[in-house]
Amino acid sequence: MKKALVILLLFTSVYSQAQSVFGYWYGYANVKTNSSANNYLVELVLQPEQGYVKGILNYYFKNSYRSLQVKGNYNTANRQLSLYDIPVVYHGSLTNFEVDCMMNMQATLRVTRSGSNLVGAFISLPDYRYTCADIRLNLTHNADISKKDSVLKAISEYKENYQVWTPSYNDTDVSVTVIPRKVVNYVTENEFTKRENVVMHEIEVDSDSLRVDVYDNGEIDGDIISVFYNKQLILSNQKLTHKSIHIDVSLDPAKEVNEISMFAENLGLIPPNTALMRISDGKKQHDIRLSSSLEKNSTIRIKRKKDPAKIQK
Repeated sequence: MKKALVILLLFTSVYSQAQSVFGYWYGYANVKTNSSANNYLVELVLQPEQGYVKGILNYYFKNSYRSLQVKGNYNTANRQLSLYDIPVVYHGSLTNFEVDCMMNMQATLRVTRSGSNLVGAFISLPDYRYTCADIRLNLTHNADISKKDSVLKAISEYKENYQVWTPSYNDTDVSVTVIPRKVVNYVTENEFTKRENVVMHEIEVDSDSLRVDVYDNGEIDGDIISVFYNKQLILSNQKLTHKSIHIDVSLDPAKEVNEISMFAENLGLIPPNTALMRISDGKKQHDIRLSSSLEKNSTIRIKRKKDPAKIQK
């Protein structure tokens, strides 16, 4: 009888932890427009208290980084998480002129054998409803770093932070130049097909020849990546730093859409594996934040702009 009671208590403890939103969450949020998918990389640290939830929300958008304190509540009966009055950069903001949307975050905790996810959206407050579209989000729980001491320390040492990071002149030094050709690595190729490909951004370019530079996202923490171009491995096991991994690629004219995918070889010291990818077609430059995990690859879709003269004919 005593043994059965101990087993029941252990089961209850594990089950209650599975229902909790405590810990570190990371993933992406996006708002789909007619021309592109505008993506936010999101990290959330949560600590449930008596009657409410508090924590820290960090996110990247374009070349901006925001770190904010958040507060709300969590309903254990229906697994609904609500966080209130969050300033989120408007998805249509210009790089040099950003506008905030005041939003609430509404998400549902989903628990499976493979792990836990928060699925929901940032939803605009009434005064912003006609300007700011809902931003759908999907965050994955990181059990490895969701330790009580780590969470409490992160919240207690929190300092509100806003910064804009772009490669400076010195940062444009190239550490590695990659010739885009087929690389053979059966382990990486096999693992790539098993992971979900998440489209983080869609861009249009004016040229068939592109310059691609990949950097760490500003905090060097040991991230190692591989790069696939149109699902072909062209870069294997390269460590990210403040110096770029430089790749010159040519669009395949036989494809309506070309794809560059970032595969995470590890999660670095600070999960998930994040990078800044700069794509230039000679006329325009696209700075895109990417985030990959051991379950998901980040993908950029690239389309060649149609020639207006040819369209008229």
